[in-house]
Amino acid sequence: MDEARPLRILHCFRSPVGGIFRHARDLAREHSEAGHEVGMLCDSSTGGEHEDRLFDEIRPYLSLGLTRLPIRRSVHLGDLGALWGSYKTIKSLRPDVLHGHGAKGGVLARVIGSALRVNRYRVARVYTAHGGSLHFSRRSPHGHAILSLERMQEYFTDALIFICDYERQSYVRKVGVPRIKARLIYNGINEDEFQPIPARSDSVHFVYIGMLRDLKGPDLFVDAFAKTERRVGRPLSALMIGDGPEKARYRRMMVERGLGNRIGMLPAMRIQDAFGMSQNVVVPSRAESMPYIVLEAVAARKAVIASRVGGIPEILGQDSPALVAVNDADDLSRVMAAAITEPHWRERTMPKPETVRSVFSSSVMAADVLKLYKEILGISPDR
Repeated sequence: MDEARPLRILHCFRSPVGGIFRHARDLAREHSEAGHEVGMLCDSSTGGEHEDRLFDEIRPYLSLGLTRLPIRRSVHLGDLGALWGSYKTIKSLRPDVLHGHGAKGGVLARVIGSALRVNRYRVARVYTAHGGSLHFSRRSPHGHAILSLERMQEYFTDALIFICDYERQSYVRKVGVPRIKARLIYNGINEDEFQPIPARSDSVHFVYIGMLRDLKGPDLFVDAFAKTERRVGRPLSALMIGDGPEKARYRRMMVERGLGNRIGMLPAMRIQDAFGMSQNVVVPSRAESMPYIVLEAVAARKAVIASRVGGIPEILGQDSPALVAVNDADDLSRVMAAAITEPHWRERTMPKPETVRSVFSSSVMAADVLKLYKEILGISPDR
């Protein structure tokens, strides 16, 4: 290819919500501002008004456009239709790089990229798991099949990107030592996010921000909140901010336990607005890779109470007192109580924002990813 012209980069992922969507938006913006042409391909049936606003914000950076078509979460015969529709779109865009994010995005980028290569079309096939398949266990037949498929797809992959060391170690343990090029490139956030966001005058004691599904632990948040009230001996207040398939069930759970007046629910919103709702951000996930919410909260000078899962200890510190046992509402409530009763708890437990900035920068992340693209394509990194 002509080394002087901009790269044409297409990001493929299923769900335009959460960390994967954030990651793809950051790369799109950074690479567009660096002079490259970028596009996105994702599911058309996921997301709501909040995600529509995020798409509106990123559209000016998508010179290759935004393509949305139905892509199911689980494996389904309908995937063949999504694959064919994606192939026709991607072929017409003539990308230099297909970057798949998450299990379904990874399949689209690698299978279609390989089909293009059969036609002597040179394209870099890059895959970032973002947890995804790596949350499965080989002990279950379904998990064994999924992880075996990951191994097989290495034959159709030019490079793997791991967004934290935990993800890299999980891949080695569950899939195997990569037989292809692999890089550890941490998630990063923007420089303008390293600003304190004070809590509003009507703020609550705790806030949960994220997808409303059991993997992320909203039910643990409700249980731990009730236990925290008993620990401190007084009524408290909290908010759950987000959307998801289990929202109605969590609401019923709160009402049944008599917490409906003390835990409110709000739809997904701008993270800066959500951070204004409380000084204490609770991340009770049962599984994670490298969640942006923890990076964003630390940068905004919030106190974070989080499960010891995924790459979270790589952000907060392996021995951080803010980390709690996974799937343990008692331990979660213990730290939640400490956060609101011990003087200067946040200052004593949270990493310094400058320390986080030095490692988890979106500009560094985008530069390292672009360097990898060029390495695969045989382009000098200075071009």
